[in-house]
Amino acid sequence: MSAVIEQKQQVVDEITTKLQNSQSTIIVDYRGLDVAEVSELRRQLREAGVDYKVYKNTMVRRATEKTGLTELDELLVGPTAIAFSNDDVVAPAKVLNNFAKEHSALELKGGVVQGEVTSLAKIKELAEIPSQEGLLSMFLNVLQAPIRNMALATKAVADQKEESA
Repeated sequence: MSAVIEQKQQVVDEITTKLQNSQSTIIVDYRGLDVAEVSELRRQLREAGVDYKVYKNTMVRRATEKTGLTELDELLVGPTAIAFSNDDVVAPAKVLNNFAKEHSALELKGGVVQGEVTSLAKIKELAEIPSQEGLLSMFLNVLQAPIRNMALATKAVADQKEESA
């Protein structure tokens, strides 16, 4: 085999491995972003523990064929970048969705969540899920509400008895 074919095979193998190992994979069209915006996006994704890379669509198609994710092939039109997250399902969706709100040139196309091809609508839903800290604070508020209400009721009864005395 020639060196070029071996190189391409390595790239396909890399993409295949990333698709198989990632909890969340999101495909985006980055056309229209300038260098500074792309650098900022990469920085935000890196901080969230997300691997972001641009691949040739033909290489990605070969990898989707190997992994059985050929439904993604219809998204592979024009310049395509892919964000992979091995640990956090929500992180790439959240970072990319927030960045797309500020920079209309970034277009989310779709992706894979826990091995299942997912629509753009589901990815946007995923992006709107509160962070773990936010969910914990909501849970704690729910747990504290009955105690807080009982304390308020007890205080109201005590105040009422104090007034009548």
